[in-house]
Amino acid sequence: MFFDDYLKTNKVYHIAPINDLNQILLNGIKYDDKVTYGDKYYDFHCFIDSLKPSHIPSWVKRKKSIFATMNYRDHPNFYSHNVVMALTIDPSRCWVANENTANQTYEPFVLQEVELLNGAKEYMKQEGKRLIEEYWETSLSFEDNLNKRMDLKEGYDAEVLILHSIDPKDIEILYIVSDHKVMEFNEWKKVFCKGK
Repeated sequence: MFFDDYLKTNKVYHIAPINDLNQILLNGIKYDDKVTYGDKYYDFHCFIDSLKPSHIPSWVKRKKSIFATMNYRDHPNFYSHNVVMALTIDPSRCWVANENTANQTYEPFVLQEVELLNGAKEYMKQEGKRLIEEYWETSLSFEDNLNKRMDLKEGYDAEVLILHSIDPKDIEILYIVSDHKVMEFNEWKKVFCKGK
């Protein structure tokens, strides 16, 4: 694993654009505080929530989640112009699901409205629906996951749905990612903030 295990660190990991860093440091993180929330993901989250079975607690709502990971299997390729943060969470207000099943439906969900690609509607009615049902059926509370450790199983890409806001005091900046390299936060400050 890239980071030490949660049982040692009590941290999960979140990535955000560097343009959001000042707001994050001042106000923390909320589920709907980024432009991409409404423009890029809201309808997709609503679709996934619409297939949530009744045995999943009502407080678990993907459309009201902050997304994080428990870890990375090996050295990840972070996207440029992002910041990687460690977050302290309330485990009783988090849920874990297999992001692999959701990811297989995102492009067909978005592109089914493009006339040239509207055949994806059939995929979404059949395979897309099945994948999201699997997403929920293999999901579990964060605390249950600490016992079962689904996040360590092959093929299970555990995304953490954080269902509470994150205060600035619960955020630690780990890396700033540029086009050219990933720099630890203190290393970045030494290079670009001389004299501070």
